[in-house]
Amino acid sequence: MLELSLLGLVFLVAGVLLWWSTDSDDDDSSGGLLQPALVPVRVQPRR
Repeated sequence: MLELSLLGLVFLVAGVLLWWSTDSDDDDSSGGLLQPALVPVRVQPRR
């Protein structure tokens, strides 16, 4: 029973390390998601 528990623990640790090593969907590999950029929109005043 101890061997089965240790094998499960090894698979769990390997899975967590693999999950942490995968990159997110951002371009600069900083580890987080890209935030939307705020772009200024010119508005003409009403007359």
